[in-house]
Amino acid sequence: MKTNLIAAALGLSVAAGSAQAQDVLEMTSAFGKNLPILGTAATDFVEKLNSISTEVEFEHFDPGKLVPTLEALDAVSNGSVDAAFTTSGYWQGKITSASLFAAVPFGPEAGEFLGWILYDDGKELWQRMYDEAGYDVHVTPCGVIAPETSGWFKNEINSAEDLQGLNMRFFGLGAEVMQKIGVSTSLLGASDIFPALERGAIDATEFSMPRIDSRLGFHKIAKFNYFPGWHQPSTLFELLVNKDAWEGLGEMAQAQIEVACLANITTNLAEGEATNFEAMVENTEKNGVQIRQWSPELLDLFESTWNEVAADLAKEDPLFAEVWADLAEYRAGYKVWNDNIYLPRPRN
Repeated sequence: MKTNLIAAALGLSVAAGSAQAQDVLEMTSAFGKNLPILGTAATDFVEKLNSISTEVEFEHFDPGKLVPTLEALDAVSNGSVDAAFTTSGYWQGKITSASLFAAVPFGPEAGEFLGWILYDDGKELWQRMYDEAGYDVHVTPCGVIAPETSGWFKNEINSAEDLQGLNMRFFGLGAEVMQKIGVSTSLLGASDIFPALERGAIDATEFSMPRIDSRLGFHKIAKFNYFPGWHQPSTLFELLVNKDAWEGLGEMAQAQIEVACLANITTNLAEGEATNFEAMVENTEKNGVQIRQWSPELLDLFESTWNEVAADLAKEDPLFAEVWADLAEYRAGYKVWNDNIYLPRPRN
């Protein structure tokens, strides 16, 4: 009996020592945990990782609790925050090529995008982008969603002239397109959009998928919801970890983080695909929302303008040019597969 008690005590001592040795990383999220799909992606990652790892633990914080959403990259790089769950499109103003790892207008959908990131050059270029820009972060792909809605408008949009002079919240490279055709754009965090719509500081907005947008209440003010999401055919999310903190982790902890992120990509994509149609039905049947499709003429305008924007950015920034060329080469190869294996989906 005495021997068993000693063994038990030793076991408790070892367990306590292991718990104390575990690394705990504080993680800010770009999206509040009350948001479906986006917010739950961050909390789900933390739950996945903490449930499988005895080496490292993450603690989740909503945007603004540690740092504002748009300051997360700098905070992780300088070590004032250990990690961030976010999307690189928020750094468009800091790094020209950042949005190519977030969402590309008329670009790859989720499966194609993940192929480039995980099996081609995407992930290596993503990390190189941060290294060359002088940010001390380690990046891991950690989520992806299918296309978003491309805008909520107070008035129906029938022509390019209807867009002229609008003030609109817009994200990433799509904002460059909208500005070129006469829309004044600003990048606002989720919690700031509805108040801006309500007081008339912006006339229209895009943010994310219908279920997410419904939670934010856009339908209460802007009744015309436009599709398809040409500016974000898919959106990638990243886990940024301070480089010193990452390198201080053991190989097992690093592998567990990567595995949890890969699992998170699956559930993040599935949640978006499974739950948005309910919000669309509710919006049309209960909230008075009118779903609209962009006309072929406007889609052609958006696409041709995007091609001009991409060409200009490639001339201005060598890394953008390299990443854009690499993605284009990959997409040319993927097209052989895509054009033959999938049923055609003609544009309406």
